[in-house]
Amino acid sequence: MSDPAASPAQFRRLGETGRERIAFTLDGEELHAMLGDTIMTAVLTHRSQLRQSDLSASARAGFCLMGACQDCWIESEFGARYRACSTLLVPGMRLLTNVERPA
Repeated sequence: MSDPAASPAQFRRLGETGRERIAFTLDGEELHAMLGDTIMTAVLTHRSQLRQSDLSASARAGFCLMGACQDCWIESEFGARYRACSTLLVPGMRLLTNVERPA
């Protein structure tokens, strides 16, 4: 799989560009989003994918975008799991896009 950090962003912000910027960490890289962004919005304004599938190496970027499909779960460096489409980003969050799971 190619480096997701080198991929173009999936989302492009068109409005509400004046909101307060907040810092978060994604795979060890410090990035910025806007206060009030969901985790999904924060990640996909920087990357083309949200995470890798739990079952394969396929890229996932959410599906239903309303919290029903279970496709957007993302983990923090501390093991907490968040539904990215409906969880607001908190300043200082440390998120991972690819977590190795035991077989």
